[in-house]
Order: sequence, then structure tokens, then C-alpha cells
Amino acid sequence: MNDYSVIVRPLVTEQGMHFANVRSAYSFEVNQNANKIQIRNAVEKVYGVKVDKVRTCNRKGKARRRGRHVGTTRSWKKAVVYLKNDYHIDLF
Repeated sequence: MNDYSVIVRPLVTEQGMHFANVRSAYSFEVNQNANKIQIRNAVEKVYGVKVDKVRTCNRKGKARRRGRHVGTTRSWKKAVVYLKNDYHIDLF
């Protein structure tokens, strides 16, 4: 798995931007098979920053209905990446 297939997309939300400004923590949707070391290496290579720590969680898909048919949204993996001091990522 190469570094560009590990990160699916950055999660740009109001709460995420607050954490980026206050704690220097950025959220990403990542490949479900990626581990913390692969996520750290991918973020450092793609964005040119130094990563302090990585936290991950698996998000389960929610049940949704369309008429009488029941399905689920897809499950995905979220990674919160904390950067070292004096580093930031411009996501805008």
C-alpha cells in the first residue's frame, strides 16, 4: 500500500477545524487496512509535517431506510493525527 492510497480524504468539519487550531490535531478518513505507522508515514510524506501521535477508530455504518428497503451506509476508519509544535496543515 503506497502513501497516497492510505489517506482517503481529510475531514473538514467545524469541530475538526477547532481541534486543528487549538490542539494541532487533524482528522482524516483512511484506508481500513492501514495501521498507525502507515498513517504516520503517509501524512508526513504527503503534507511535509512531523507527526507526534496518531489515534484511530473504526466507524460502523448506520442503518438507513428507503421506503420499505433497509440498508446500511458504509463503514470507514477515522484517524486523528496530532502534529508536533510549529507544524500545521492548510486544508482550505
